[in-house]
Amino acid sequence: MDKLTAKSFMMNLLNGSALGIVVALVPGALLGELVKALTPYCEPLSVLTQMIGATNGMVGIAVGVAIGYMFKFTPIESVSVGLATMIAGGAVRFAESGIQIKGTGDIFTMVFTAGIAAGLILLLRSRVRGYAILVIPTVCLFAAGTLGRLAFPYFIAFSQLLGAWIAHLLTLEQTLMAVLIAVAFACLIVSPVSSVGIATAIHLAGVGSGAANLGICACAFSLAVAGRRVNPLGTCAAHFVGSPKLSMPNIVAKPKLLLPIVLNAALAGILASLFHIQGTEFSAGFGISGLIGPVNHLKLAGWGAGQLAVSLLVFVVVPVAGAFAADWLFVSRLKWIAPEDYRIDV
Repeated sequence: MDKLTAKSFMMNLLNGSALGIVVALVPGALLGELVKALTPYCEPLSVLTQMIGATNGMVGIAVGVAIGYMFKFTPIESVSVGLATMIAGGAVRFAESGIQIKGTGDIFTMVFTAGIAAGLILLLRSRVRGYAILVIPTVCLFAAGTLGRLAFPYFIAFSQLLGAWIAHLLTLEQTLMAVLIAVAFACLIVSPVSSVGIATAIHLAGVGSGAANLGICACAFSLAVAGRRVNPLGTCAAHFVGSPKLSMPNIVAKPKLLLPIVLNAALAGILASLFHIQGTEFSAGFGISGLIGPVNHLKLAGWGAGQLAVSLLVFVVVPVAGAFAADWLFVSRLKWIAPEDYRIDV
């Protein structure tokens, strides 16, 4: 493979983690709410719910394997990175009753663990050669996996500090709070931090939850619209069907891409306050993915024609219109951002 630099090493980690997250979460995003709604009328569909839950818990192995692909690793090497990342990521819990898988895990820990595993493989691969199948999985699991699990509490502590800062926003006047929450979650969703984890940790509910979801919608549609010139339609759609995290490497490489996102998210926050868009701590952080944001708002506000129209307006129409307006401003008019900045290689 081409000579690696520190920058290309980090970009491989970010591209792989973004791809792995989206691939693991897309089935649930596409079918989760639909299957949940139909299960009472068709009991066999409950198996699909279980499968979706299991897939969500396997984000770690998906991230590790995708990172291995980015480094052009062999199957042995890629799976070894995946196993170490899965074990360290936090989704795997060890209890007296056996092994449990809960949640998706911590993205920071996954990237950290996969980075160590990838570094070890690059150091060892020329030395072990015919013994790779014996050495690589063992070293990755015990060295990278152990270091990842030791680092896990510290990454969680960082997320908790960030959550405490966001929780302080809830004490502000409603419209200001909604705007800042929307912007904060629009930025979180394209970072290694789990937006769902933060929302759950601070018990984000009511208008705060609604603002978080609208901020994520604004981010997703902004990236989908801005990337339409250089990315296939399916890749663009994956931002709001799956997760905007697909563009996380682009954002890290060029933070100026946050400008149209922040502008659109601020507008979304105003709408959250104006129309009293609501949610729960368990629905916040998803945006429009799987229709979790709008469905939970409608559960709280009622399924009347008026609320359906409002939901369509704030979750789709305005974020899409805002995305086109921000794209025109920053790409076409000011030319601060180039269309090529949004290119994603999947």
